[in-house]
This record gives sequence, C-alpha cells and structure tokens, in this order.
Amino acid sequence: MPPVAQSDVARSIVDLVFLKLADIGPQLNTVDTASYVPKLASSWTFEDPRTLVFTLNTQARWHDGMPVTAADVVFSFAVYRDTLVASPARPRLSRIDSVTARDASTVAFHFAKQYPEQLFDAVYHLWIIPEHLLDTVPRTAFVSHPFGRAPIGSGPYRFANWVAGQSLELQGDPDFVGGRPGIRRVIWRFAGSPDAALSQLLSGEADLFRYLTPEAQQQVEEDEDLTRVPYLSSTIYNYMVFNLRRADDVNRPHPLFADVRLRRAITMGVDREAIVRAVDGPAGATAGGPLSPAYWISGDDHVQLPFDSAGARRALGELGWHDSDGDGILDRSGTMLSFGITLPVTSTQRRRMAIIAQEQLRRLGIDVRLVEVDFGTFLEQADAGAFDVLFGSYGGDPSPSAIAEVWSEAAIGGYNYGRYANPAFDRAVTHAIDATDLASARAFWAEALGIINEDAAAIWLSASVPLAGVHRRLQNVTIRGDNATATLPEWTVPTAAMITRDQAAP
Repeated sequence: MPPVAQSDVARSIVDLVFLKLADIGPQLNTVDTASYVPKLASSWTFEDPRTLVFTLNTQARWHDGMPVTAADVVFSFAVYRDTLVASPARPRLSRIDSVTARDASTVAFHFAKQYPEQLFDAVYHLWIIPEHLLDTVPRTAFVSHPFGRAPIGSGPYRFANWVAGQSLELQGDPDFVGGRPGIRRVIWRFAGSPDAALSQLLSGEADLFRYLTPEAQQQVEEDEDLTRVPYLSSTIYNYMVFNLRRADDVNRPHPLFADVRLRRAITMGVDREAIVRAVDGPAGATAGGPLSPAYWISGDDHVQLPFDSAGARRALGELGWHDSDGDGILDRSGTMLSFGITLPVTSTQRRRMAIIAQEQLRRLGIDVRLVEVDFGTFLEQADAGAFDVLFGSYGGDPSPSAIAEVWSEAAIGGYNYGRYANPAFDRAVTHAIDATDLASARAFWAEALGIINEDAAAIWLSASVPLAGVHRRLQNVTIRGDNATATLPEWTVPTAAMITRDQAAP
C-alpha cells in the first residue's frame, strides 16, 4: 500500500506497480528541476512561485482499465496527509497547502512559500493511488487493507502473485502508457541472509543482488556470467546511534549515554576510517554526519569528531572511568563501562563493522556486547527504544531534508530511535529547509550538522557508493542510488529473467 510502505523492498515494488507525477533524475539532484522525468504528468510549470501545475497524460490507465485523472491525485494527497493513515511521507508534504483539480487532466499544487525543493516534495514521495478503488476504505484501515496484498496501480508492472516469506511476482503491463517493459516477468525472492542471496547469484538462480561486500565483489569478478554494476549515486549511510533514554524506560535518561561527554569520548575512540576501509575496501567513504553521498550538501566540508584514542582515554579518565580491579574493563563506583550494540543478523556489512568497533573500544577498556537479532526483532527494538546502541542504516530519500525526519525532536517515535533532541539543531534544520535560496540553505545545514556532530548523537560510519552483482544477460542496466530497480522497466534480457533481491537491509 503506497502511503504506508516503509521498507526499501516494499518501496521498490510499489515504484514498479504505481506511478508518481514525475520522478527524480538518475543523479538524484533534488533541486535541479530540469533533471526530473515525466511519469503520470506529461508536463508541469510554475504558474507563480507558490503554484505548481501538472498536466496529466490522458492515455494513462489503471490496471483495471479506468483512466487516471486529476481526482486521483487530489485523493492521493489527502490520504498521504491524513493523520489517521500516518504515512511516513506525511512530513515531506507539510509545506503543500492544498492540491486542487482544475479539470480531469490538470492539477495544481499550492505551496505555503517558495523554496528550492518544491518539485521534489510534490512528486517524490507521492505515488498516485486509485480513488475509485480506495475511497470507501476507512483511513485507519490503510495499513492492513487487502488492497496492499494485491494492489492495482498504473505503473509498468502489474501485481501477479505473492507467497509470504518466499517470493513476490510482477508481470509487465502490455498496455502501459510508456510501453511494455523489456523484462516481462520479475520475481523478488526473499533470502534468509545476505550469504544465501549471494549463493543464489553465484549459482545462477538469481540475476541481481544489490549489495556486494569486497569479498563478494571478488567472487563476482571471477565469475564469467556476472558483472559488477556501480550505483549512480547512493542515499545510504550507516551509523551507530546512542540511546539517550533507558532501554527499559524511555521516560528516564540512559545511565551512560545521557552524558554527552561520554558519547564524545566513545566516538573519538572509534577509528571510523579504518573500519570503512576494512569493510568497504579502498573505495569506501566515511560519512561526515547523517549524510548520504546523494545529498546536494554532501560535498560541503562537514566533519564529525576526529579519531583520537589518546584523547578518548583522557576524557574517560576525567569522567571517573578507571580500571580499579585490573580486569581490563573500566569501572566507576563499582559499575563497569559496558553496553550492547544491537544489529540485524541479516546485515553482513554492519556485523563486520560492529566487530571492528567492538575491538577498538575493548582496547580502551570498554566492554561491548554485540546483540544480533533477526530483522523483524531489530525493527521492533528500534521502535521501542529497547537498546543501548543501535547499528542503523538509512537509505531512501535523496534530499537533506531527510535529516529532519531521522534526527529532529519531532522524529522521536519515528526514525529518531536514539531520541536525540537539541532545540538549536532543530532551529538550524528548520531554517535550512525553509531557506529560499541554496546559499542560505547550505549555511544553515552546516550549522545543523556542526551541532549534531558536537553532540555525538551517533557514530557515523560508511557513506559509500555500493556495487550490485548482476547477471551479464541483463542489458541496459543502471542502478539508481535510492532504489536499485528504479530503472528496471528499461532493462532487457533475451530470455525470461528472475530478479532477486534480499530483504535484509532497511
């Protein structure tokens, strides 16, 4: 169900079954309006600085044959904005005052003010859904309605079959307004682990695996049937977030990490560049904060706290942490400096990074336990705040505005799993998002990132551009950083193809 889809796999499938009015270009530049690609809309124009008018393609049809109209767009916006639906995309639409239909094929978006990402906000998160099939559904029922198990969209692929926990199949729509896609049949197969998914790729059972470790890259390179395809950009960054609240009671401060001085000391004790190089290889890149390579501010000079093991030891000593009993673990007032890092067992990359961080912190006298859980449990514990440190991975939105959706105080109860809150950070983020020009926005983003890095809300790790493993029989393959299968309708293959991706990483 598009308004409530959250995982990357769900969104990838939604993106093939449903259409947006327009889509972002391959380089994921959210502020370059000339790079956007028409989808349901054949054209658009700013009638004035606060009014964006779309003209729909009158040939667009739902998979049941009904025409797509401006009424569907108005209905979709209302559903996404409804608090009862609780769409994760709702905050991204907050600066759109209203959406109105001028006629069956013309729809106008009215904004509260002018700002650089108006077109992005109007189209990127808003998949258009059919009013004639969903207008009678109670808004509270969207998350569990049967439509989500057998959706009817207007995209290049029709829903075909879903065997829970095993596979999901789509069929190319021969009547699609953009032409029937080159690959007629697409199957997502759900592997229990990255290793299992890689084995399917190497054995010829699968044609696509979206993330290759350095070791897997070597295996793919040695296989004459496979090739490595780089992402055009990447929206992914990995991080270890400190829980500022108790794991057993979010209304009370965490006994360790409520202290910013301890967070800073631990951060300085982790050699992030060494970790990224060891896991992602020589091409690995370290994040300068909650930043993905796709953000248009990522090239600016954003830096987190430096690696300084001597400074970390000194800071820990100043906080009263000493090895009083000679067991190699720091303690204070009879309490050991010990905590757990929770991570999903399905993420090989995060597990390898966590093991190295564990060893680096052990050398400082900090006892770190790795708490590995299945992916469902990982999400449950993240939502509940039931962890000390959470090894997260963000990927999806190519706009720096996503920083607010993950790290602002308003995001507590959502993606702000560590419950980080700093009014100065929130003010700087708000000013950055509301800025009417890019120069002002850059300055405010720099201020915001400086604040959150000084607060050591998390230890930012890799912001690398990954490689996908692809069977050579797939042709015209490009991998977009926010969605590995975004351009799949343009791919071709001489025979029936089976496309596999794992469900491991969020």
